[in-house]
Amino acid sequence: MMNVGREREGERARVPGFEEFLLAHGKALLRLAYVITGSRYDADDLLQDTLVDLHRSWSRVEQAAAPYAYARRALVNRHTSNRRWRSATELPVAPEALPQFPIDGGQDRVAEDEALWRRLATLPPRMRQVLVLRYVEDLSDAEIADVLGIGVSVVRLSASRAIGILREGELS
Repeated sequence: MMNVGREREGERARVPGFEEFLLAHGKALLRLAYVITGSRYDADDLLQDTLVDLHRSWSRVEQAAAPYAYARRALVNRHTSNRRWRSATELPVAPEALPQFPIDGGQDRVAEDEALWRRLATLPPRMRQVLVLRYVEDLSDAEIADVLGIGVSVVRLSASRAIGILREGELS
């Protein structure tokens, strides 16, 4: 179990409901962080920072109509903020850092999926976020727009361009 929050007199500060939320949604948030960042290390850092923020404002999170949606948006917002501070010369994800998912469907399917993950990692972060929220989190365009704080038309345009880039990679 992750130790979230500050230590107070040798004990963890307990926030009612937070640990239950973490048990119910922690893996999904880590998966989302991983797919958005393309790196296990960056995903761990992103999730930890997001959980600290959520822990500090738990009373507000708990009152939200959909706490998981609130947490998902907080994670995406944190990722966007972190990106702004990174160097513009950031290198794309190395192929060996990409996820290794066992898939029932033979070696051809595994090779296709690995190639797709490599191409996905080369997309600009906003396009990658849109595709992840659409195809991994199964959100509608309106929900994606809400999470990212952009217009629905921008979501559709980003998705269309991202899919076009991925298709170009298939052809080359």
